[in-house]
Amino acid sequence: MDTPGDPGGPAATQDVDRSDPAYRVWLKEAVRKVQADANRSADTHLLRFPLPAEWDIDLYLKDESTHPTGSLKHRLARSLFLHALCNGWIRPEAPVIEASSGSTAISEAYFARLVGVPFIAVMPRTTSPEKCRLIQFHGARCHFVDDPHTMYEEAAALAERTGGHYMDQFTYAERATDWRGNNNIAESVYQQLRRERHPEPAWIVATAGTGGTSATFARYVRYLQYDTRICVADPENSCFFDGWYDHDPLARSERGSRIEGIGRPRMEPSFLPGAVDRMMKVPDAASVAALHTLEEALGRKAGGSTGTGLWSALKIVAEMVAEGTPGSVVTLLCDPGERYLDKYYSDAWLAAEGLDVAPYDAVLTEFLTTGRWRG
Repeated sequence: MDTPGDPGGPAATQDVDRSDPAYRVWLKEAVRKVQADANRSADTHLLRFPLPAEWDIDLYLKDESTHPTGSLKHRLARSLFLHALCNGWIRPEAPVIEASSGSTAISEAYFARLVGVPFIAVMPRTTSPEKCRLIQFHGARCHFVDDPHTMYEEAAALAERTGGHYMDQFTYAERATDWRGNNNIAESVYQQLRRERHPEPAWIVATAGTGGTSATFARYVRYLQYDTRICVADPENSCFFDGWYDHDPLARSERGSRIEGIGRPRMEPSFLPGAVDRMMKVPDAASVAALHTLEEALGRKAGGSTGTGLWSALKIVAEMVAEGTPGSVVTLLCDPGERYLDKYYSDAWLAAEGLDVAPYDAVLTEFLTTGRWRG
């Protein structure tokens, strides 16, 4: 700090240097490790869902279940960690805390172990046991709440008590991702479609947990001046559809979503309603029926959010068939179904939840057989 000048001279310059060479060494290595993980990772596949050739319509699922942590949230967790590291929010030995329904926490636990910091996931007690096992596999701790509405406050309070950093995916998801490019999910989809017969999709269908994925797609297509429209599929017991429909940023849902990973009780800061062209409110039983259809078509089990998006994508395909409009539609395979064998693939769970899947199975079977969508 400068020494005082003469009494009648200029005031001394206040100068405080908080440089921390040891921290910068740690930070450079942490960022390198996260970027190296991305460099080692191959792109995820774009799977083609079989449709009758005479429709001249292609339906694709971007298979995000092949990431190292098994879900779409791997991309988000990488972006959140780089964002927080470069902002100076993550420090050696201080824990990172996140409010999550499971998949983001699995991916963040992976990156926390990669850079060598503790991680605590604040989750609803109803989170699937398999997700909890995977979080703990990566050396992290699960902290449960009985009321999903309290996750945010509990995560923030836990960060305060421990001197850690609350990652807050629901605020930072849309701003942590470089939506202009840099191999984000939207750029990846368009690169993979380049040699297809309909390379610019008519619709991209996403589901919303944070809203970050739909925001990335929507911004990217506008930035590059594509005509693609963005549809967000919302499950029961979520406020996103109502808030979007009513232009109500204060919309709330009293119950938690049964479709893990998507649907929220409040309008999250990362959900950008103005960037969304269309929304659908999908019955949970329809989401499960779509999982049956996916398994029959591709031999793959997937999580409930994939079913929500696939139901909406097939409904859009049905509209294109009725109009005689050729083109392509893209949706997401978000995570593997093996995490939910005791839920969406369990007859006992479906019965306990009062979900009758049969009518929706019939709608999908009739559509794929005749091209007619009933209901």
